[in-house]
Amino acid sequence: MEFSTLRPTSFQLWLFRWNPNPRHLLPRGRQLCSRRRTLASMQDPGGSSPKHTRLVTFLGKGGSGKTTAAVLAAKLCAKQGLLTCLIVHSQDLAVEQLMGCKIGNSPAMISENLYAVRVETSKMLLEPLDRMKRVDARMNLTQGILEGVVGEELGVLPGMDSIFSSLALHKYVNFLPSEKNYSPEYDIVIYDGISSEEMLRLLGATERIRWYLKYVRNLAEKTDIGRLTAPSILKLAYESLKLNADPMEGKTSNDIWNDIEQILEIASAYYSDSSRFRCFLSMDPTRPMSVMSALRYWGCAIQAGTQVFGAFAFARNSSSVQEIKEKISPLCFAYLPYISSYPSVDWDETLNSFSKDAKQLLVGRSHSFDSVLFDQNQKAVTLFMPGFDKSEIKLFQYRGGSELLVEAGDQRRVIRLPIGMQGKVGGAKFIDRNLIVSLR
Repeated sequence: MEFSTLRPTSFQLWLFRWNPNPRHLLPRGRQLCSRRRTLASMQDPGGSSPKHTRLVTFLGKGGSGKTTAAVLAAKLCAKQGLLTCLIVHSQDLAVEQLMGCKIGNSPAMISENLYAVRVETSKMLLEPLDRMKRVDARMNLTQGILEGVVGEELGVLPGMDSIFSSLALHKYVNFLPSEKNYSPEYDIVIYDGISSEEMLRLLGATERIRWYLKYVRNLAEKTDIGRLTAPSILKLAYESLKLNADPMEGKTSNDIWNDIEQILEIASAYYSDSSRFRCFLSMDPTRPMSVMSALRYWGCAIQAGTQVFGAFAFARNSSSVQEIKEKISPLCFAYLPYISSYPSVDWDETLNSFSKDAKQLLVGRSHSFDSVLFDQNQKAVTLFMPGFDKSEIKLFQYRGGSELLVEAGDQRRVIRLPIGMQGKVGGAKFIDRNLIVSLR
């Protein structure tokens, strides 16, 4: 199990360069005062950081209101004056029923400040393939074999959804701040993914890729077959993906490997930046399993390398507020307006019924906390792991005790130990959602 300082990760979030540009569709005279005020409230203290598009998503058990929460959040952000895009990555028609309109494969304006788009993996397959064909035609790396591949014949394989959803998100969010002349088009992008499990895979993907890349690079540089085939494949992939704006001419394979590693490191830090990414829990307080699943997803998100910034439930029955708050402490908690019938939603009334707490949680400043604490005096590491019990957590150590590998919730993470604390595990105890690991 791996536990690095809980750095949230992304995935191959660099593939597409195209960026939807909705601003030219807006009336020139649109008043921006409320938007500027809301944007100011979104910025973390300091105020000097450049403006980024913020990505928001929700985790929860099926039927807990994840999709409804995403639609409500999109509607609220748009009403607050933020240019908002709702991305739907499923064939569920709930969003269309809530919105009262069809959602296509290109961003379309639903109402003032609000756009929506449905992404489909089978269609997203075609663009990277076309790029590779254009590069191959120029570099002649496959002697024309790639040109004979018909993209429309290719289907979606298991695992592709996570890869291509990250690529689609990059179109709208731009995970790589090093890209030149990038101007964010949306203030907020709200992503309603296929499932919470897929989203967790996406969150942890970039850090995992970095580990795979290290071993693949060793194979490419230290074996005969790797030295023979890797340079051509590497150049084809690098040029096709356009990982950065620098020309490839003159770059050695070592330069390209280093570029890829640097880009992955930048993308890996994206989900740890609260000014750019917010993940929330969604639950039905009337269903104990929904609450328990939300707690589990909270722990899994920490394992994947990100933070959860709050939890939402729907205000059908507010009698269990205190009990829910105690279970999810120290997370902030708020109720969302309950929508009883999809076809006839009165959006003005619904949005006006948003509580102050819910608004603040969605668009206000973040309130994060450390999920890993180091006690140099006691030589102890405290890991906050909600949703798990001690029997579900496994600890491993490699590389001479310089790091701690933590396995739980079908996720692994590496925690690198400070120099003064490096050593073998002496024992561990589980107290109030915290795993306390003693080192010797």
